[in-house]
Amino acid sequence: MSRISANDVRKVAKLARLDLPEEKIATYTGQLESILEYVGQLETIDTEGVPETTRAVEVTNVTREDGVTPTPIREDILNQAPLREGDFFRVPKILAD
Repeated sequence: MSRISANDVRKVAKLARLDLPEEKIATYTGQLESILEYVGQLETIDTEGVPETTRAVEVTNVTREDGVTPTPIREDILNQAPLREGDFFRVPKILAD
């Protein structure tokens, strides 16, 4: 007995907002059934003692220590602003009260 029906495919297509032509429903029904059979085979594999993973090759980020480094041209940059208010750029208001 098939685990996926044509109505299941139509429902999933509707939920995914896919416009599937009626002549493709049988094709996708068979393909989804094959996928579920393969997943069923994977479920029979003994994975006891196998650590969980999210990818085949472990990826590690190369990071550096964060640190504050003052720039010698800070004042020059602030002085180039059309409007300045203390140590900040003054910009036009964009949100209404």
